[in-house]
Amino acid sequence: MPVSSSATARHILTYAQSWRGGGVERVQLRLLRDWIAAGRRVTLLIGDPSGPLAAEVPDGVETIALGSARYRHLLAAVPHQVARLRPDLIFCPGNHYTSIAAATRLRLGRACPAIVAKVSNALVRPDQHFPVAQGYRAWLRLHPRFITHVVAMTSAMAGEAAVAMGMPAGRISVIPNPPARAIPGAVMPGLPDGRFLLGVGRLEPQKRWERLIDAMPHLADPAIALVILGEGGQRPALEARIAALGLGDRISLPGHAADPLPVIARATVAALVSDFEGVPGVLREALALGTPVVTTDSTVAVHEIVTGPTLGTIVPAGDAAALIAALDHWLAPGRARPAPVPQPGEAAGEEYLALFDGLVGR
Repeated sequence: MPVSSSATARHILTYAQSWRGGGVERVQLRLLRDWIAAGRRVTLLIGDPSGPLAAEVPDGVETIALGSARYRHLLAAVPHQVARLRPDLIFCPGNHYTSIAAATRLRLGRACPAIVAKVSNALVRPDQHFPVAQGYRAWLRLHPRFITHVVAMTSAMAGEAAVAMGMPAGRISVIPNPPARAIPGAVMPGLPDGRFLLGVGRLEPQKRWERLIDAMPHLADPAIALVILGEGGQRPALEARIAALGLGDRISLPGHAADPLPVIARATVAALVSDFEGVPGVLREALALGTPVVTTDSTVAVHEIVTGPTLGTIVPAGDAAALIAALDHWLAPGRARPAPVPQPGEAAGEEYLALFDGLVGR
């Protein structure tokens, strides 16, 4: 039933660059589906409507293509569209997009609706050099001036937001991401016949897939294959690295998978070797399917997901020897798989709407 009360977020506006992306946009689409099902009006401003995630846009979403996926184009276009459409609330789907929220607040001033931003990536970035890190910390401290409310996916991430942004605790909520659902009819990528190690994520520098590729020649079992699902700008560099190591027969990059869950279920181990993350959905998805994980210590949330040694192993981001040892441990023949761990977030869509309505009601 449509919402009729005037003190609700009847019209929610959100935005993204394109559907070529990864976890942030995928979670955004799951939330939109829930909000549409609850009878809300949802407008999606999309820079470029093409890409593999386009097929997952829920029916009922009012989509407006902005003509370009360039970030600077969205910086100009989103404030204009917000002024024209006058939504009750703006949802910023991740850290990457908060500059657009700032531009909208600056442009519209008091006429700007409430802005809720989700913390999608780590706010403490050990990968940044000193001058960049200083600038990034200063930028985060400005967020309380233009963000009305922050949503963190775990308690540890909420604590990080409170410290890094200086955001008052009353303006931070903890809402887990909605869990991934199987997609009926999704095409399964080609997979190795035997046991394999799996990585899932964009082929971008943050993910550091070269760490996993470089570990392959040193694994105890030379028959283990590696599959990395995802697409991105680093594909040529990763393919060249695979060729230089002579690993073309053991490593495959099949691209984007519409539904990675069946692949995760078949994998012997799921590995994540990023420099930084938010709350990695792939870790939760793997553990929900009983697949053990090996992950770098890329976010405070990792310890909230991999809660014990029966689930997987957390290694320092730059420790190649520790990564190889952890992979060998979980790839050992006969190694017991963990019992499935239920994912949180079943009611995430409803929790977001309750938060939105409370903000609009004020």
